[in-house]
Amino acid sequence: MLKHKNFLIVLSSPSGAGKTSISRQLIKIDKQIALSISCTTRTIRKGEKEKKDYYFIKEKSFNEMITKDELLEYANVFGNLYGTPKNKVLALTIKNKDVLFDIDWQGFQQLKQNEFDVVGIFILPPSKKELARRLDKRGRDTKEEVVNRMKLAQSEISHFLEYDYIVVNDDLEKSVKNILSIIETERHKRDRLINLTKFIDKFRF
Repeated sequence: MLKHKNFLIVLSSPSGAGKTSISRQLIKIDKQIALSISCTTRTIRKGEKEKKDYYFIKEKSFNEMITKDELLEYANVFGNLYGTPKNKVLALTIKNKDVLFDIDWQGFQQLKQNEFDVVGIFILPPSKKELARRLDKRGRDTKEEVVNRMKLAQSEISHFLEYDYIVVNDDLEKSVKNILSIIETERHKRDRLINLTKFIDKFRF
């Protein structure tokens, strides 16, 4: 059986475009994908769980992780710090997992500067109007926060050309299928296969 080098899969999008819902479906369907859990200094929200949604830590601890080079990437979003613990990602790759990241363009750029193999997928909303509707519908943000997220969305979308793939999320099920196809294609790229020569030797006469 052909095996591939494990890689990092980055999903980025403006808030409300659907990357979290897509991520949950990908993890559920493809058991070779594991979700990278970020640490954050923001307050835990209703319904969230420690070590499942985030590692909730104090700003002092976060800054110590930066100083000790324990984060693969980090960013400040609306005054809260978010980052990816390096040891957690290494542990997943050792288990032969392709690691899925739900992070922004800043994190994507930082990941590409590390030794890991990274594939970037940017998720676009169908329209600005639909994005605003989704943000309002989820009822998680105040009106002021929705306005701020819409302003940030314009900046985030301006970076979509830096990614390897673009998916317009006008239908969740279709978007999940498209991204699963992208991931499977990436697993079969010649340069990523690690036992190709040995496998081909079986066909020598």
